[in-house]
Amino acid sequence: MVMNLEDLYRLRRNGYIEAQGIVDTVPYPLLLLDQNLRVRTASRAFFSTFKVERDETIGQHIYDLGNGQWDIPELRRLLEEVIPKSTAVVDYEVEHAFPSIGVRTMLLSAHRLFHPENNSRSLLLSIVDATDRRRLEVEKDLLLGEMRHRMKNLFALVQALARQTSVDGRSGEEYRDAFLGRFGALVRAHDVAYTQDQKADLKELLEQTLKPYSEGATIVIEPSKPVSLTPSRALSLSLILHELATNAVKYGALSTSTGKITIRWTIERASKKHLRLIWQESGGPPVTPPTTTGFGTRLIEFSVKGEMGGRVELNYAPKGLAIEIVTPL
Repeated sequence: MVMNLEDLYRLRRNGYIEAQGIVDTVPYPLLLLDQNLRVRTASRAFFSTFKVERDETIGQHIYDLGNGQWDIPELRRLLEEVIPKSTAVVDYEVEHAFPSIGVRTMLLSAHRLFHPENNSRSLLLSIVDATDRRRLEVEKDLLLGEMRHRMKNLFALVQALARQTSVDGRSGEEYRDAFLGRFGALVRAHDVAYTQDQKADLKELLEQTLKPYSEGATIVIEPSKPVSLTPSRALSLSLILHELATNAVKYGALSTSTGKITIRWTIERASKKHLRLIWQESGGPPVTPPTTTGFGTRLIEFSVKGEMGGRVELNYAPKGLAIEIVTPL
């Protein structure tokens, strides 16, 4: 069978269409670069992900794409020096404010294209959006750190409960009952923090959450207007209160018999209602500002800003720590 030029052209075109179809089937962005790092072809996922047109991409140098997001010195070194020697680079991380899609974290893998007849210098560049994955990893690390921190605080609090439960004039059985009573109150308070599934009254939440810390200590909750909290805000606030009370037991007003904590709140009306909650310690050891930001402080700030959409101010006054939390209702 003799093939003419038209038949050869048709076969070549069909082969190109089939190859492009394979590339377009891959769900993540792909670029095929020639030996000069110019784009020979790109996948459909590349155009849709980065919201660019074909004529903006095909024939362009990789460093000229978009707003120059791939023109990175380390990536240049990898593509121009490492790839010719190692044949591949896997999951090189690029964080950039990409046009049209914002700040994203991308993982780049570059492989020298296999060709059975020669040592090809073309590169297949695959791009995976790892933004959500990285965010989940950060959240997981935060949750693990929070869990370790809370377990450490919980053990310290149990020790404080044991030390502060008076033994004077008590039998071993009476001491046990007193300690277990306080410990049971602590467990119930943690249940409030972790299982809140309906609207919560602020005053009741304060009383239940702080009850384990109040035996032998002065905690004053000043009366004010009723406030209903959504489950998510009640949970966040419960955890914040536990953090503040635990720190007060370990270092602050509740670490001495003369210490006092006063809690008050007001409702402010601007464009929408805001809750202003004030935690004031007094009568404890002299307060000095910390030289570093501890995990507890970061946790409080993350809860108020990230989960409650509010702001928090910490004032390490010598007479006692004062904390002000403002959050929309």
